[in-house]
Order: sequence, then structure tokens, then C-alpha cells
Amino acid sequence: MSKHPSNRPLTLVHRVQEHEPEEARRPLEWGLIHRLFGFTRPFAGKRNALIVLTVLRSTQIPALAWLASLIIAGPIARHESSALLWWIAGYAAMAVLADGLFHFRQRLALELGEAVVGRLRADIFAHVQRMPMSFFHRVKLGRILSRVTSDVESLRVGIQDVFFVGIVQAGSMIFAAAIMVWTDWVLFLVVLAMAPFLWVIGSRFRLRMSQATRAAQESFSRVTATLAESINGIRVTQGFVRQETNAGLFRSLIADHARFNMGAARSSAVMVPLLELNSQFFVAILLLLGGWRVLNNHSDIGVLITFFLFANQFFAPIQVLGNLYNQALVAMAGAERVFRLIDTKPDWEDEPGVVDLPDPRLGARDAAESAAGARVEFRGVTFAYEPGRPVLHEVNFTAEPGQTVALVGHTGSGKSSIVNLASKFYLPTRGEVIIDGHEIRTFTGRSLHRQMGMVQQQNFLFGGTVLDNIRLGKPGATEEEVRAAATRLDCLDLLEALPRGLQTEVGERGVGISLGQRQLVCFTRALLADPRLLILDEATSAIDALTEARLQKALAALIAGRTSFVVAHRLSTIRHADLVLVLDRGRVVERGTHAELLSCRGHYASLYGQFTRVGDRG
Repeated sequence: MSKHPSNRPLTLVHRVQEHEPEEARRPLEWGLIHRLFGFTRPFAGKRNALIVLTVLRSTQIPALAWLASLIIAGPIARHESSALLWWIAGYAAMAVLADGLFHFRQRLALELGEAVVGRLRADIFAHVQRMPMSFFHRVKLGRILSRVTSDVESLRVGIQDVFFVGIVQAGSMIFAAAIMVWTDWVLFLVVLAMAPFLWVIGSRFRLRMSQATRAAQESFSRVTATLAESINGIRVTQGFVRQETNAGLFRSLIADHARFNMGAARSSAVMVPLLELNSQFFVAILLLLGGWRVLNNHSDIGVLITFFLFANQFFAPIQVLGNLYNQALVAMAGAERVFRLIDTKPDWEDEPGVVDLPDPRLGARDAAESAAGARVEFRGVTFAYEPGRPVLHEVNFTAEPGQTVALVGHTGSGKSSIVNLASKFYLPTRGEVIIDGHEIRTFTGRSLHRQMGMVQQQNFLFGGTVLDNIRLGKPGATEEEVRAAATRLDCLDLLEALPRGLQTEVGERGVGISLGQRQLVCFTRALLADPRLLILDEATSAIDALTEARLQKALAALIAGRTSFVVAHRLSTIRHADLVLVLDRGRVVERGTHAELLSCRGHYASLYGQFTRVGDRG
């Protein structure tokens, strides 16, 4: 047996709590920007071509303005009609070139944004798939959905719009500034004088907009989470006539989201007009100073025209950059939340160097070896979902290969926790879970799950056909193998009675077929997988008495030769178990066979009396 410290507490790593607050303030951060653009590395050729086209675009716009000023100050001012045609032809050619490059820049930006978004979503999905059950116990579905949808969409805007459009606008400002300095450096000093005002306005509203946009993103996450929860629980909502109450709660969330959005919009609505007002002040000052210089022969009218054209090229991007800054804050909020999810480490992972759990059926010489079940041993196992609040206390038992272990107890006694530990969905806080002589931390969870079958009370079916759902247990199985498995369970006729038999389409969570039929599909799926370790977690709770009677013989065939854990309240499913564990508040208070425990007249006998009084006599 591989050794492992039995009393070592499980170290819990940082995890995202559902109530964990978002940081209220974090403006543009280079670390997030650098990491986000790290996702463009696989598309470096496209990205680099886009950068080149973007830089060219940033020079073409002011270059057209410069050419227009030269035409006005040159052939038009000198009344040279013949030369004017050549100048206009050159202007038209440059405009066509600029618009052609703009088309390709837009196209590459869209392609790059889509590629990065696709990779981000794939990484999030793969990361979430690797997370242990404790993560899904803690984090709402809506939060995960909002990361993959709205947050990633905000990153798309950050990549294909904010960054590259920002380069174009900033490049236009730099090019225009260079031309203005070359044309008349005195007038350009007026431009520099406006810079402190722009800086004050930007710094005044930057943090306010940052806080407002982050609050809006967080409120939208709450809206998404509530929507997903409401749809999943629609049966309960309608059953308890909670439609109006839930609608009122949802409207309050929508109102909060609208309030945060309006706060961000108000900040933007103040900042952008102030920036534009500054540009208008500049024009007025430019007219005053420039007109005085022309009137006093310190400059000519051509210089003033050129300066005015480039002043527009200099100040026009300011409003665009103000809007881009607002979008950048949204993208930063989305990046922070997406990367926080991606960086969330599992509460536990397979340790370095672990190997697969051996399957003795591989290379087996006879049927006895090929049907060998797993040996499962719990040694002093204590377990807590939350630190300091154990739900299992010093649990000890051994399930020999091929035995059926029934777990009995009131709700909350720890039955499902034992099943979760035996399945390696969780790790024990203290103690050891040993399978086939190997401590559960010393082999991979995937190798155990390949040798395990499970039928739960809340049976989950994926969208597709009944046949597709059964094949989940063995993806390469033929339809004949599926029919053979259903025949062994004596339920093929019930599956063929469906509207299209095994080809019947089932909706999300199995909508379209009855609850009992869903469980029959899951039983067949488990048998087809041919597991060594079988988990039946209240698996017959939704099957009527007549159907269950048909399944008893089939279940005996399913369980035969396999180590089985049966969690059930019906005595008919546990009376023939090799070992019955009676749990109370996380402790094994009794153990033995059904007959032995009845003769002890203890806790189990009391439960048996309760069963018989409600009519379940096995």
C-alpha cells in the first residue's frame, strides 16, 4: 500500500467566495493589459500586420488634412487651375488608399478580437471543468456565465476597439502636433497651454468613472446569476406562487444595475462635453492670436488655414479618446474578473507524480478477475466542507471487493459525504481513503472515475437522444451493446416505448421524458460503463413501485461482482446489503447486516420501525 500521512490536514488554497467584494478602484493597469495581449501571441502575424496598418492609418488621416491645406494655400490661393487638378487627383488617390487600408484594418481587428475571445472562453471552460465539486458548491452558475459572456465581450471591445482605435487617434494627435510645431511653434504654445486643463479634467473624472463602471459590471453579474437561478428553479417558483415576488426582486436588481450605469454615463456626460468645450476655447484663442499675427504680418493666411485644419485633427480625437477610456475601464473590470476566475486554484489537485489507479481487469485471464470489484477502506476519516465545521467524524469501515455497502441515516447524517469521498470528488480533511491498497491522494481522479459508475437521485441528462446519453458511459458503444445493457436491466421495452425509442430527443436536464424514465437511462448508462465501483445515491427514489420491482433483479445483476455504495431510504434497496452503516451526525453509530441490526434493537431498528409505519416493508 502506498503510504500517506493519515493525520495531515488538507490545506485550503485561496478561493473565490460568492460574497467576495469586487475592488472599488483600479484604473488601467499595465499587468492586466500585458496579460490580455498575451492571448494574441498565437496570432502574432495577424496582430503585427494590424499594428502596422493601425500606425499607417494614424498618419493617413492628418496627412489628408495636410494635403488639403497645401491645396488651399497653393494652387487655389494662386489660382492655378491646371495644377489644382493634379493636386486633387493626388488627394483622391491618397483617400482611396486610406479607405482601403481602413477596410483591412477593421477586418483584421475583428478577426483578432474573435480569435482572442474564442481562446479566452475555451480556457475558462477548460479551467472550470477541472475544478472540484467544492467550487460549484460555492460559486453560482450565473457568475460563471457572466464571466464567459458579458465580461469576455468587454475584453473583445478592449482588444479590437480600444487599443487599435486608440493608436489611430493618438497617432493622429502626435502627427498633427508635429505639423503644427513645424508650421508655427508660437501658435502651438496655445495648444500646450490647454494640456493642464485636459489633465485636470481627466484626473477629476477617472476614479469616479472607474468606480461606477466596476459597480455596473458587478451588478450585471448579480442580474445574470439571479436569472440563471430563477430559470433553474422555475418549478419551485410556480409551485409556491412566487412569480410576482421574484419579479419584484429581479426588478430591484435591474434598477440597481440601471443606477450604476447611469452613474457611469453621468460622469462620462460631464467629462466629454468639458473636453469639447476646451477645444472650443482653443479655437477662439487661436482665432484671436492667429488673426492678430496675420494682421500684423507675422504670419500669412495659409499658415493659419493649415493650423486650423490640424487643430481639428488634434482636438477631434480627444472626445473619442474620452469614450475609449470609458470602454477601457469596462474592459479592465472584465479582465480582472475573468483572470480572477482563471487564477482561482482548485481546493485540491492531484499531487505531482501520482499515477493511474491500476485496473485489474486489464489483461485478466478469466471472468472472475474481469469482474473484480474495488476494495474501499476508510481509516479515521474526518471531513468538512467548510473549515472548522466537520460533517464526518473518525469514520472507519472496509468494503471488500464485490460487497454492497448501504448507507442509512437521517438527512444530513453524512451519507452523501462518504460517497463524495469514495468518488474522490473531495479529499478527507483528516484520515485516509484507500482503494485497492492505494491511498486516494496517490492516484489520479480520472483513473478512478473511469472505473466508477454513478446513478444519482437528481439524474442529469444532456441535450441529445436517449442513445447519446446512455453512450456517455461508453462513448464507443454500438447500439446493439446499448440494447443489450437495457435488456439486462429488463427495461428495453420501457425505453422503446418512448416516442422514437432510443432516438427520442431529450431537452435540457431530460425535459421531454418522465423522471422515472430518466433514471432508467442513467441505470443503463451505469451498466454500460461496466464499473468496478458503483455509486447508487437514492437511485430508485423516483421510480414507482411496479417499475422498481422489475428493477430489483436487474439491480442484482448490475451490483454482482462490483463494490457498491447504496444511499437509500427504501428498505427494498438495502435489505440485501453485505454491510449496512448507520450514520448519525457524521458518525457511524451502528454497522452490520440488515438482520443483525434489527436484532440489536438500536438506531437502525428504530429507523426500520419508521419505514414500516409509512408502508415501506421491502
